[in-house]
Amino acid sequence: MHPDRSIPDNKDFGKVLNDYYNDRMKYFPVEATQNGDQRYNDQLPVDFTDGYLDTLRNFFGGYLNKIVVFDRDQLNKNDQISYDVLLRELKMDLEGIDLHLAINNVTMPNVQYMPFNQFEGIPLFLGQMGSGTGIQPFKTAGDYHNWIARAGKFQAWADSAIVYFRRGLSNGYILPRCLVEKMIPEMRDMATTDTAKNIFYTPIKLIPVSFSSEDKQKISAQMTGLITGTLIPSYEKLAAFLQNEYLPKSRSSIGFDDLPDGVKLYNYLIRYWTTTNKTAEEIYQTGLSEVKRIHTEMELVKTQTGFQGDLPAFFNYLKTDPRFTPYKSPEEVLNAFRKIQATIDPNLKKLFGRTPKMKFEIRQTEAFREASASAEYIAGDPDGSRPGVFYVPILDARKFNVSSGMESLFLHEAIPGHHYQNSLQMEDTLLPKFRRFAWYGAYGEGWALYSESLGKELGLYTDPIQYMGALGDEMHRAIRLVVDVSMHLKKMTREQAIKYMMDNEPISEQGATAEIERYIAIPGQALSYKTGAMMIRELRTRFANELGDRFNIAAYHDEVLSDGCLPLEVFERKMNVWEMNQ
Repeated sequence: MHPDRSIPDNKDFGKVLNDYYNDRMKYFPVEATQNGDQRYNDQLPVDFTDGYLDTLRNFFGGYLNKIVVFDRDQLNKNDQISYDVLLRELKMDLEGIDLHLAINNVTMPNVQYMPFNQFEGIPLFLGQMGSGTGIQPFKTAGDYHNWIARAGKFQAWADSAIVYFRRGLSNGYILPRCLVEKMIPEMRDMATTDTAKNIFYTPIKLIPVSFSSEDKQKISAQMTGLITGTLIPSYEKLAAFLQNEYLPKSRSSIGFDDLPDGVKLYNYLIRYWTTTNKTAEEIYQTGLSEVKRIHTEMELVKTQTGFQGDLPAFFNYLKTDPRFTPYKSPEEVLNAFRKIQATIDPNLKKLFGRTPKMKFEIRQTEAFREASASAEYIAGDPDGSRPGVFYVPILDARKFNVSSGMESLFLHEAIPGHHYQNSLQMEDTLLPKFRRFAWYGAYGEGWALYSESLGKELGLYTDPIQYMGALGDEMHRAIRLVVDVSMHLKKMTREQAIKYMMDNEPISEQGATAEIERYIAIPGQALSYKTGAMMIRELRTRFANELGDRFNIAAYHDEVLSDGCLPLEVFERKMNVWEMNQ
């Protein structure tokens, strides 16, 4: 427990924080479901319309007025952190709405006239929710009825999306063609009438045996009616609209600087994602210098392996030599990740005093979204009913390459990366709820990327090929700083970005294309990883130098992970206070 938490919290301030969280859940019901709050599991608002954004503007503005009446200096440290976090969040949300962004913590901020893309948005997220293994519960008859009500609202969502896409076509907010081409087959896949392949049929097969035969029959009939009468037609309609009307008018350019107010929008997204005031040019220059530094390290590792050619030839060797694709089945790939977990397990206690209670699983990504998915972590339910899950897309196990950095990937997405950070935050009941479930990419992804650098301390990276994979992963994040800014502000083309990525790291053309198109779809998000990781590493180095023998690595990590996910400017301030108290 923190010393400052022994000072009583301000009850009036605490009430405002609690009210804010509860009111927020009404407006963001999918976020509520993700947080384990079951009250709004039947809701699916069309959250990008002018009317909805006006409602949110009033909501955020109202709470901004409520918190500024408190004197920050009179609050205890825990409340001061809450004050700083909420003040920044509300101001950012209001600014985003003024820039036509629809914002919540479940899907990325999307321009209201481009309601979804090939990488994320409600049409894809609905598939995850409706799969029976996602955030939407399917345990009771009430759960099934909630889902039937929620998914039944998708027709209105899809119809509204078409209306707003059309508005975008007329006012200049238009998606790049390369993204739309990926969205069309995704929508068609979601509309498949093959019951074995349609994800929405899965919960019918998983109806608990404890249900009465009457309930089973009724739910099965209603679910089938929902799929054939609402979901499939809605996805078919989206696919047809994108194919026939939107694709011919989609734009050949890719940068946000080509949209109305696009430069302003992109600079906002840099602040949104990095939670700093760094400029695009600063971030770009950091990217160039990091690419150069990691290159030097890669050359050293290449020499260690005895490889004779240059770095591009070495990358090609890693991508093409059969010894790096040893797997025959998805299960073999999953077992390799389980072995990594077993290796680090005995070493974790050296680096961490506090570890989460949350259960953890490794799973293959569901087939319906596997083609365009990256490996990812999906947080568990705070009541322990749903574990934290590390999802691995395995399109073809025989092509799954071990040199891609399996060890660093596990450290990032699973343990001690996202699983530790997410779970400890959710389990900390002393945090106000809005902070227990908050997410800031620079801190969250920064911690996960920093976790990759702990490999040697955790007993990994003994194989130079795996260490090369880790350097490849770090290079990957450094490249992002260069290409994200270059595509959205410096007129770098999609093809140039793909080439830059392939020239500087061992990645396939398919992999580079998926990554680059992700940065086109969600500008600024990819900048957050390196920005956060560099701050956590720099603070560790500085504190170790300044504290000497008083520096304890486990205590440092525990402090980094305490207080939940924070904007970096708030995080840095609280870490400096911690150092003074050592």
